[in-house]
Amino acid sequence: MPKGEVQSARVKPASKGAAYITDFLIQQKVPYVFGVCGHGILGLLDGLFDRQEEIKTISVHHEAVAGFMAEAYFRITQKPVATFTSCGPGSANLILAIAAAFADSSAMLNITGNVPTGQWNRGPFQETGKYFQGDFVNVIRPYVKRSFQPTRADMLPLALRQAFALMTNGRPGPVNIDIPLNVFVELVEESTSQPDNHWPPVDWSRPAADPAAVDEAMQLLQSAKRPVIVAGHGLELSGAEPELLMLAEALRIPVATTPFGKGVFDPRHALSLGPTGRNGSYMANAACRNADVILALGTRFDDRATSAWLPGFTYNIPPSKLIHVDIDAADIGRIFRPEFGILSDAKLFLQQLLGARRGDIDSSRSDWIERIAGWRKRWESATVPPRTSDAIPIRPERAVAELRRVVPADGIVLADVGIHHNWLVSEYEAWKTRTFLQTWGFASMGFAVAGALGAKLAAPQQPVVSLCGDGAFMMNASAVLTAVEYQIPVVWMVWNNFGYCAIRDQQRGYFGKDRELATSFTDANGNLFSADYAMMARSMGAAGETVEKPADLGPQLEAAIASGRPTVLDVRIDREVRPLATGSWDLPPIPHPMPTFGWGEDEG
Repeated sequence: MPKGEVQSARVKPASKGAAYITDFLIQQKVPYVFGVCGHGILGLLDGLFDRQEEIKTISVHHEAVAGFMAEAYFRITQKPVATFTSCGPGSANLILAIAAAFADSSAMLNITGNVPTGQWNRGPFQETGKYFQGDFVNVIRPYVKRSFQPTRADMLPLALRQAFALMTNGRPGPVNIDIPLNVFVELVEESTSQPDNHWPPVDWSRPAADPAAVDEAMQLLQSAKRPVIVAGHGLELSGAEPELLMLAEALRIPVATTPFGKGVFDPRHALSLGPTGRNGSYMANAACRNADVILALGTRFDDRATSAWLPGFTYNIPPSKLIHVDIDAADIGRIFRPEFGILSDAKLFLQQLLGARRGDIDSSRSDWIERIAGWRKRWESATVPPRTSDAIPIRPERAVAELRRVVPADGIVLADVGIHHNWLVSEYEAWKTRTFLQTWGFASMGFAVAGALGAKLAAPQQPVVSLCGDGAFMMNASAVLTAVEYQIPVVWMVWNNFGYCAIRDQQRGYFGKDRELATSFTDANGNLFSADYAMMARSMGAAGETVEKPADLGPQLEAAIASGRPTVLDVRIDREVRPLATGSWDLPPIPHPMPTFGWGEDEG
């Protein structure tokens, strides 16, 4: 819709609240609502019933699945969809996914049903709040940009308008509308809705940078001898990938990404350094800790991307001079002191910066590029050979290499939480933006298991593969059944290493190799045990195969993608191989582990 164009709600002279909400969602071009039924949301389902040709309702088997689907859908399209849940446990189940979306700047509208207002304070079935009536808004408040609670039908128009404007502007995020059952079935009069019929454009203008700051930043970058650009997820949200490439090539500046920013800069490019942090590449961490100027775009410098802020492990700020650009003022200067803190949309800032270029860059920059090339050669000599290993169980490096070989450039891979995620950060190359989806800040297990469905609905022509641990798969395995019911052809590649091995490795590393508890999956006799995930998939109507040999993984994955059916591959992975660490992570007061590769060999 062109900016400034007036929208008018398609509302009858007297429309039920649920019909008004449905009309509004359609008007805002929301194609799907995901959720689980319950008595508190009955009214909304009745409103959706009449408009099934215009907005599709997908029923899942756990509320968190709906939330993860909505988040992944937004990651691909940058357009929000809606979820619906009932009062009490139904909406409480959704909070895990909402928290993940909030931490990772993903917009969605979460419609939660509540008990009728006439029953508030009586303690009816599934009412939240003993001391404050209908109090779900306080349960969800820490994890949303805002929670609205319209207690009358005439409050719906304003709440919906404000919710949609808030979700996608500035830093995107989830918004909640908590609606008592009676409001869904009460009438919204035309006279009530008319003042709010002139909806503002959903896409507000985004902030550009102070021109003086842009000029100073460019002067600092052009005079730098060892500059690095660090690109985060905010750059992806801004759609600034083309401008990033133009700037890097124009100024010959190497580009590192945060782990969460993987995909915003082609890793095959000569200026690519790979990701930073605990599981980052050697050349990324080495370049960042040796840089004299760092341009950081759309990153909050979280602990896993920075080696837990330990000086000298990923960054040395100061003496490195930092130009920190972000759309959220709260994140500028929150961790590191910037030379220039610039409040701006990343795309607009880069456009301004490209326009501010003056003269030629320092010719000594070539020494910096050559130095990085030496680090890259060392890193590749250590990491490339294991990718062709024929060892059984399958080595992690071989599994990731087969995934990358089979999935096309535009194929979408979702990473769940676990040791496999560390391997993907380290080894997987995301060749295009929005093709590698992770849950980062809140790191909610089960994201990739369920989110794969939302990603496939968002990009039906692109292959979608969920790489999830055996622990995470069990948390949202019902997503496979939903995929069968709605014919959503997703492939789940279950990284089966018989346990929560990321935590197992931490137990053994921090407290001793003989002090492992509650992190491996075992039978009653203490032997390693695994469910048959392939058989589980077949029981739900999907295809399922167990993969134990490295040579079988690629062909099985190719066949699964080509089949057009929901498919689970139970892949048996060596649990004793660990990624090389070029950074660290810190859990004070436990002493932090030291890097296992290249530490102390890149200074000077």
